[in-house]
Amino acid sequence: MGGGLSAAAAETATVAALTHEGEGVVRGGKTVFVAGALPGERIRLRRTRRHRQHDDAELLEVLEPSGARVAPRCAHFGVCGGCALQHLAPAAQREAKQTELAETLARVGRVQPARWLAPLAGPVWAYRRRARLGVKFVRKKGCVVVGFRERAAPYVAQLTRCEVLAAPVGELIAPLAAMLTELSIREQVPQIEVAIADNASALVLRVLSAPSEADAARLRQFGATHGVRLYLQPAGLDSVVPLDPPLEPLRYTLARSGVELEFSPVDFIQVNGALNEALVERAAELLELDRASRLLDLYCGLGNFTLALARSVARAVGVEGAGALIEGARGNAARNGIANAEFHLANLATPPEPTLPWMRQSFTHVLLDPPRTGAAAVLAALAALAPQRVLYISCHPGSLARDLSVLVHEHGFALQAAGVVDMFPHTTHVESLALLTAGGRHARRTAPPA
Repeated sequence: MGGGLSAAAAETATVAALTHEGEGVVRGGKTVFVAGALPGERIRLRRTRRHRQHDDAELLEVLEPSGARVAPRCAHFGVCGGCALQHLAPAAQREAKQTELAETLARVGRVQPARWLAPLAGPVWAYRRRARLGVKFVRKKGCVVVGFRERAAPYVAQLTRCEVLAAPVGELIAPLAAMLTELSIREQVPQIEVAIADNASALVLRVLSAPSEADAARLRQFGATHGVRLYLQPAGLDSVVPLDPPLEPLRYTLARSGVELEFSPVDFIQVNGALNEALVERAAELLELDRASRLLDLYCGLGNFTLALARSVARAVGVEGAGALIEGARGNAARNGIANAEFHLANLATPPEPTLPWMRQSFTHVLLDPPRTGAAAVLAALAALAPQRVLYISCHPGSLARDLSVLVHEHGFALQAAGVVDMFPHTTHVESLALLTAGGRHARRTAPPA
């Protein structure tokens, strides 16, 4: 439990480090976390809340700024919780994430790669093609607010635009909020899913009550004026319907492989389109596939990696736990004329049975891209398949470190390479990848590159 410190005096201190949540760390006595402060800076702060192990503080003044400090582009930075690092130069953000990855692998997994990969980077603004926005009618303000959650409070931040959301949605926050304020069901729309494809942009409104005819007319007018599609979601994900069906499917293309994937506005796709393309290319390079390779893609989703890499191998097999995604992957394979790919539905949250059709095949390479919880349930089965190379793509350093520890220390794989993928610039989210090969141990040989 924490306690307030309303009359605390101002203090001067030097920032020693950055937390995984992007706050500055002041040491010397009781540790203090200071939002907005950067390592190496001399600052003035005031403690605002006391906890058992640390205190929280507000940043009053930066006396000696870090050379990596930059002016945030977004007017809402500091209030909106969508971004935590806009005040830190992008290259320094990647360095901090690479350091976090290295420390987590060493501390949690007791592993270090034989070599560190340079961070994979791309556009840092208007990059985000998937997001979930909060919606709230605020009676005191007399309007609907649309945005991400506030950084330090459980409220929806009142945004006018978003610098990281891709066009056109990033520029439509204010008109979207104004339109929602006019609806009779303005208090019955708690969230909006954003999906931006190559051919269209979609907004999925979670509606707790059906819109009136007048509401539907306002929604249609907004969509026509701003060039976005509107969908309604009255219940679960399978209830999503376009406001005016039928609509052609949303699509995105992996240009270098020539694969075009169709998806629904609530399907999982990689948030950053440019980084997804680069990640597919790096996966191909690290796996060293050839025409004799047999590839297993675990947690394959719509076939993003499976289909992009299928044209380079003898056989590609994707496995996924969501039936809708498997059907989508099979449809994508057929539309792209990829006959050497197959897809299987399986619950990857539990150990797969050795009698499953895909478990009875042989594979030279495995790619896995699990959720934040990691891939603990499939590691023994993966090892039993005895692939030559394994590429693990992760969205959580802690679960990655835990799983790599099992693969290295229990199953004898060698961790050859690892590095950060800057999928979410300006946030503290750490996406990464790790390459393992069959057999052998290794010692750390290189420091993580910035």
